[in-house]
Amino acid sequence: MSTHTARLAWSRSTATMDPKTYSRDHQWSFDSGVTVHASAAAGPAIPAGTVGPDTVDPEESVVAALAACHMLFFLALAAKRGLTIDRYEDAPRGVLEAKDGATWLTTITLAPTVTWAGDAPDAEVVATLHREAHKRCYIANSLKSHIAIEGVDLGAH
Repeated sequence: MSTHTARLAWSRSTATMDPKTYSRDHQWSFDSGVTVHASAAAGPAIPAGTVGPDTVDPEESVVAALAACHMLFFLALAAKRGLTIDRYEDAPRGVLEAKDGATWLTTITLAPTVTWAGDAPDAEVVATLHREAHKRCYIANSLKSHIAIEGVDLGAH
C-alpha cells in the first residue's frame, strides 16, 4: 500500500461570494515542490471571467492522469520485453456528460502514438502491451468511466 497526497488552496479575491463573479482559480501543490495553477473547466455553467487563462481543470487532469499511468505501464512492459521506444505521445480525450442522474466523465479515450527504435513489433504485440498496461494502471482501476484505446480491443471491462 502507498499513500499519495496533494494540497489544495483557494482564497476569495472578490468582495462577496457572488456565484457570477467569484474566482474559481486555485493551486494544487505536491510533495515534489511543484505547484499547478488550476481552475474550473470553462463552459456554459461557469461565468466568463471567473476562470484563469493559464490553468488546468480537474476534468482534463483526470484524463491526463489516466493517460500518464497507462503510458508508464506501457513503457515498463515494453522495456521488460526488450523493446525500445523512442517516443510515446498521446492525445487523450474525455467526454463529460449528464448520465444516470449525475454529470461525470463517461468515456475516456486514449490515442497513443508510439515511435519504436528499429523495427516495430507486430500489431498484436502492441495490442497486448496496451491491454496489459490497461489492466495494471491504478488510475484506470479507480475510475467508473468507460476507457477505450484507439485501435485496441480491451475486451469487456
